[in-house]
Amino acid sequence: MALITLTNAHLAFGHVALLDGADFSLEPGERVALIGRNGTGKSSLLKILAGLDKPDDGELQVQGGIQRYYVPQEPSFKAGATVFEAVSEGLAEVKELRERFERHDPADDLDHVQTRLEALDGWMWERRVDETLQRLHLNAEAQVDSLSGGTKKRVALAQALVANPDVLLLDEPTNHLDLDAIDWLGELLVNFKGALLLITHDRAFLDVVATRILELDRGQLRGYPGNFTAFEGLKQRELENEALANARFDKLLAQEEVWIRKGVEARRTRSVARVQRLQQLRSDRAARRDQLGKVRLEIDRGSNSGKLVAELDGVSKAYPGTGPLVANFSTTILRGDKIGLVGPNGAGKTTLLKMILGQLQPDSGTIRTGTNQTIAYFDQMREVLNPEATLADTISPGSEWIEIGNQRKHVMSYLGDFLFSPARANSPVKSLSGGERNRLLLARLFARPANVLVMDEPTNDLDIETLELLEELLQDYPGTVFLVSHDRRFVDNVVTSVIAWEGDDSPGLWREYEGGIEDWLLQRARARQIAAAANKAAAAAPAPAPVTAATPAKPKTKLSYKEQRLLDELPGRISALEAEQATLAALLAGTELYTQGAGRIQEVTSRHAAIDDELMALLESWEQLGARG
Repeated sequence: MALITLTNAHLAFGHVALLDGADFSLEPGERVALIGRNGTGKSSLLKILAGLDKPDDGELQVQGGIQRYYVPQEPSFKAGATVFEAVSEGLAEVKELRERFERHDPADDLDHVQTRLEALDGWMWERRVDETLQRLHLNAEAQVDSLSGGTKKRVALAQALVANPDVLLLDEPTNHLDLDAIDWLGELLVNFKGALLLITHDRAFLDVVATRILELDRGQLRGYPGNFTAFEGLKQRELENEALANARFDKLLAQEEVWIRKGVEARRTRSVARVQRLQQLRSDRAARRDQLGKVRLEIDRGSNSGKLVAELDGVSKAYPGTGPLVANFSTTILRGDKIGLVGPNGAGKTTLLKMILGQLQPDSGTIRTGTNQTIAYFDQMREVLNPEATLADTISPGSEWIEIGNQRKHVMSYLGDFLFSPARANSPVKSLSGGERNRLLLARLFARPANVLVMDEPTNDLDIETLELLEELLQDYPGTVFLVSHDRRFVDNVVTSVIAWEGDDSPGLWREYEGGIEDWLLQRARARQIAAAANKAAAAAPAPAPVTAATPAKPKTKLSYKEQRLLDELPGRISALEAEQATLAALLAGTELYTQGAGRIQEVTSRHAAIDDELMALLESWEQLGARG
């Protein structure tokens, strides 16, 4: 039986129908991801399902006794509250029942209060809060006001988890979280026992968490089984079929319009039924909601910078009272490089980036920066936006025109490229949603000439289609890009290399890797496997006999013929396994596999995992034989 059912829901904002007869049901244990374009009403729908808002029309049914918990995009807390106090708010009902029971008010039905407390496991609520804080690595005594955005998001999630709801509703839960925290959250949600409905545009996260994709498109809700990768293939075929059907419809309508306008004789003999059909076709065409337009992204690339952007040689940086944020780091960055900076919050990404751009001097080492650099910044906190300014003044203060390269555009037309209607051009920035503000910030950024782009979390709140268009723009951009993002798929699709924090091994350690995040993780894992195999081989080797003048050192034992043959074959076998693993990874990332049945999916998944063990064994053999050969 469905936990929540929404039937024939209607919701309008002005003249735009956000929900247009939408239907939805959430079953126990489901993990549903709600996706759609910015401004289509996803957050409004989530609030309706949470019971915080109501639709204009339609029916919401909630199974009796279930508890829903909603975590907004930007959680708010009581001023001055500690983390323990904030998380305890998730148990507001339990705390109230405890207080009522302890007052022994004769007006209360104490038996009912006690039964409800036992059902909610309310006698030990303080222990539940402590256990949740430990699980989420939160300091109970810390002041919430002083926490970073990512840690505040953890506090909000802790509030929800301590309540142990039947239905968890999350709006953009990955915003402000770093890669490790996103991985942690994915594992947490996969193991969550209740039902889950979340809004997110992080495609890699969707692939991990979602069991069903729910798309809000032109007022309708459409469900697709599986994760986001499976959805992409299904959606592409659906859009192609829709475009074909619309083209056939439009052709038929055009033919009927020609017929109705024929000469006098044709009008005398025309069929009444055919005229009625034409009227119905016109009505259907007027009611049809075409697919939403696409953002058109262009950027003023400015003049070329010098070939060298920055050269760092052995630079280090630390602040008083902290360990080194950057230690002995060297790199050379050239025009056209697209660099991803990857690391947990607080690791020093901003410090390293400022040194690369010549805005911060190192404690030691040297930095040489290039010439003719024009830098444009995308600020994740949107601090460059004046909430009282209009959209038009934000883009082009004091002028109706903007220059993009050699092209001159009216500000209304330019805002239209970013899906802002002329009617909204004079609206204040504060009236925009989070996704719309990000779109406006992109519009402002791209209206200024730059040959170096610094993009700090540009993906927050952007819909998936805009993300994909932004990826294409950055791939084709001839200038230099520095990208700070925790969206794994976006980074992998844009950058040519990553500078990754590896301070777990040594404080302030940063290393540069070719490729994206997946390439970095693979190269790092392989390097650690080899190092571990070498250490194991060294530990297993007997200690060398002491060398004296009278006793010459014992020569190494030569490899047998069989061992030498194995050593010669190992590189080829390792390469073959790596190629097989890459093929299987491509299958898992595609859509065709998910149409071949559960047995085939399990076969591919198991084989992909087994190759790791085989590679490890071969690498260990290679190290051991190589040490002797």
